[in-house]
Amino acid sequence: MKLLFWLSLSLVLYAYLFYPAWLYIRTRLRPRPVERRPIFPLVSIIIAARNEENRLEEKLQSLQQLDYPRELVEAIVVSDGSTDRTNEILANFGDPRVRSILLPVQGGKAEALNRGLEVVKGDVVVFMDVRQRITNDSIKTLVESLADPSVGCVSGALMLVDGGGTSLKGVGSYWEMEKAIRSWESASGSVVGATGALYALRRNLVPHLPTGLILDDVFIPMEVVRTGARVIYEPHALAWDNLASNPDQEFRRKVRTLLGNYQLLRLAPWLLTSKNPLRFEFVSHKLSRLAVPFALIGMILSSVFLSGFIYRLPLATAIGMGALGVLAIVRVPLGVVSRLTHLALAFILLNTAALVAFFYFVIRKKQVWVQ
Repeated sequence: MKLLFWLSLSLVLYAYLFYPAWLYIRTRLRPRPVERRPIFPLVSIIIAARNEENRLEEKLQSLQQLDYPRELVEAIVVSDGSTDRTNEILANFGDPRVRSILLPVQGGKAEALNRGLEVVKGDVVVFMDVRQRITNDSIKTLVESLADPSVGCVSGALMLVDGGGTSLKGVGSYWEMEKAIRSWESASGSVVGATGALYALRRNLVPHLPTGLILDDVFIPMEVVRTGARVIYEPHALAWDNLASNPDQEFRRKVRTLLGNYQLLRLAPWLLTSKNPLRFEFVSHKLSRLAVPFALIGMILSSVFLSGFIYRLPLATAIGMGALGVLAIVRVPLGVVSRLTHLALAFILLNTAALVAFFYFVIRKKQVWVQ
């Protein structure tokens, strides 16, 4: 039981402390700066949409406000079997730079993106989602990093804001930690994945996406790295989104994302071989977090059977975090302590979602993509 306790504790500390600390030190000892400068290649924006009548027109209008030469931007919107007014909005949108592909039946996001890639004209492809708002200079900022010939893909930064009334402020804190890790990975090498709401890459590096793929924003960047090019994080190319309005909504998002990480192991087994230049980072960043909930269970189980303060601490901590999570859900006003309740709820939600994702992966449950 002591061995189980210490192995489990080591894994948790590695995922959330040691790996980020190692990255931070690496950026100081071995930085790899990017040579940025203004360039203006033809850019093709691809957006996969399904039943987005409430947000699509606003998104298309925002593309017209981009700080980038109008004649050098095209947008391809692929409607993935939409059954609402999405197709009607696309048909009536009066901008020749916006082309639409209307798929009669839903085939999934990966298939929609593949169809869009068949018709792009640009030297640079930018992937976006409908839901998130982007800043007017986001495309220009992304493309500047592609002036460096070593860079093949550039990820934007997702900014999460409180839309009001949410009890999931802890998710925002978790995301800030995630952005710091991506920044450190980028500063000394390549990022393991990109921000799905906004990322760009050279057209000649875009791979064909497997049917049913969940995480295009991890699969595509890793394929880019496989070619020898870098994937970097650009914190000044911004996409904005609201925090989930309730725990159920955020839980479903997390389950789908984490299931996508498991799916990658089946669709791209090369990620765990020497063919992956980021194998160490991929395992440390993505897979170690999938193992954390199992390590937590191991710590709690060993805590039940072992005596001594340090061995009983995980059980007491688990009970305390559970209580804090409940307080966050019922929104008990606790002043400055409320921040701890939000963090506890986010931690519980994330690790429970990882367990559910593992179960879904084992039974091969399919997940329908949503924006």
